[in-house]
Amino acid sequence: MTRLHLFDLDGTLIRGSAAAIEISRQLGVEREIGELEREFAAGGLAPARFAERACALWGELTQAQVAAAFEGAPWLTGIREVWADIRARGERCAVISLSPGFFVERLLDWGADAAHGSAWPSVPFRERLDPAGILNPAAKVRIADELCGKFGLTRADCVAYGDSMSDAELFAVVPFSVAVNADHHVSEIASGWYRGNDLREAYEIAGNCT
Repeated sequence: MTRLHLFDLDGTLIRGSAAAIEISRQLGVEREIGELEREFAAGGLAPARFAERACALWGELTQAQVAAAFEGAPWLTGIREVWADIRARGERCAVISLSPGFFVERLLDWGADAAHGSAWPSVPFRERLDPAGILNPAAKVRIADELCGKFGLTRADCVAYGDSMSDAELFAVVPFSVAVNADHHVSEIASGWYRGNDLREAYEIAGNCT
């Protein structure tokens, strides 16, 4: 049976951090982004508004800083190995994240079949951010459906990996899900649970052996 493995980024593949935090660290605005993250987590800030305020903080962002943020992020170990195993099985893997696409899409080089993030202007920013291009939790379900269509699969063939409220809608529509270092928003509805630093172990919970 072919399956589609759907991975969240912030807090899932990156443990205890997020793309926005790692980018902000490069610019010295960790405190400011931390305030936005807390407001977002509390439900007081919509994804599009979060992106608008983050974009204002990142006006001087360069490609070199994006690369440094990506390389220095606290990634789980075993990501490349898991995705290589998925592809060796003839299965598919994708990342769907609310974070900027220019960060998320770098994971294509690690072996993801697809990587979807919010549509931000190219770095360095020369255009205004369009709030309509910023993903929300419901968009994760829509993109998962699009990927299923592309790969000839259905929701019944999907397994999702995530950690927070932005993953809850996706968890609700797939038959199997793994809460990875998760909070109560998804740990209470997930099929399986994992806490640790190695994606290979979370992958095994989904019924796989590397």
